[in-house]
Amino acid sequence: MSRAPSEASADGDARERILVYRHRLAPLSEVGFLRRFYVGFERLQPVWAGCRLEPGAAMLTTEPLRIGRAGPLGTLDRALFKEFGVLPPRPDLRAVAPRLVHAHFGRGGALALPIARALGIPLVVTFLGGDATKETHYRRHLLPHVFERRLPALQREAALFVCVSEFIRETLAARGFPPEKLEVIHQGVEIEDEEPARPAAESPYFLFAGRFVEKKGAIHLLGAMRILEGRGVEAGLVLIGDGPLAPALKEEAKGLKRVSFPGWVAPAALRGWMRGALAVCVPSVTARSGDSEGLPNVLVEAMAEGAAVVGSREAGIPEAIEHEKTGLLVPPGDPGALADALQSVIEAPARRRQLGVAARAAALARFEAKSQSRRLERALLRVIEEASR
Repeated sequence: MSRAPSEASADGDARERILVYRHRLAPLSEVGFLRRFYVGFERLQPVWAGCRLEPGAAMLTTEPLRIGRAGPLGTLDRALFKEFGVLPPRPDLRAVAPRLVHAHFGRGGALALPIARALGIPLVVTFLGGDATKETHYRRHLLPHVFERRLPALQREAALFVCVSEFIRETLAARGFPPEKLEVIHQGVEIEDEEPARPAAESPYFLFAGRFVEKKGAIHLLGAMRILEGRGVEAGLVLIGDGPLAPALKEEAKGLKRVSFPGWVAPAALRGWMRGALAVCVPSVTARSGDSEGLPNVLVEAMAEGAAVVGSREAGIPEAIEHEKTGLLVPPGDPGALADALQSVIEAPARRRQLGVAARAAALARFEAKSQSRRLERALLRVIEEASR
């Protein structure tokens, strides 16, 4: 027998449950920001579910739910669920007694729609970037994929679409999503009470952190570093991350004197790199596919660390950075303008420090994780209340 939603569990947690759906639960690169969506929750308890359990799942929950039965039958279950919306007999989602489904990414919303229908509960979908901007997601195909097939129903039936930036809200509105269902709630960042110490690096460096994909713009940052080297400016570049463009970026970096690729690092180590950097660089662009940023996590994380930030005037970035007050903004895809901004950061240490202090204050006021998480919880509670009328 399933317990009532408000009934206390064995560990005494009396919060109402919501089902959090992430199809790939979850890549390690997503664990930090997925977890932060819920750090301020007081009345709702997330129960995580997905079709593919990846290493990050254990970092989000001790009991992730995988759609489908164990063994070979599970493969069939997941195929029927993905393509036709057939809920398998295991896990028993009705026994979870969730009050709402919160799906991450647009495709995740399309996949979770049958769950919400079957359980008779509302669906909320968070859009984060490329899921709103990539043209291939919204272009008609001869053999339509699941998102294309379910998009009209998703727009009609979902109760709310959470957008991580105003840019994403405007993009979805232009794609026909009901404007009254679009709400901007930023991704938050955890901020220490005391301002972090900023150690002086033995060899000054700029920092990039993120996936090596086209929209992150790292190729333009390497171009800027080549310009600076030609001017005789001495500063290194550290590119933390990995991805499909890693070979191309390493090839492009050949001949540059002080460029390093340490790969992915732990969050604590990344914060250390941010604190020691001359500036954190977020040179994002719109990819040829239309893929674009929502609001880059690394941007607000760098602001929280009191780092000077140099970013592109692109997508949601100008919503976080006020040019020459909390950071510097340059045109996207312009290595020359980026080189000029980076050189100005080197040549004016006091200004660099001032930008970092202002960035940290802005992050505390606008992007603190618990406050953004509580905004999300209030929005979900509102949806639950409206559905129960």
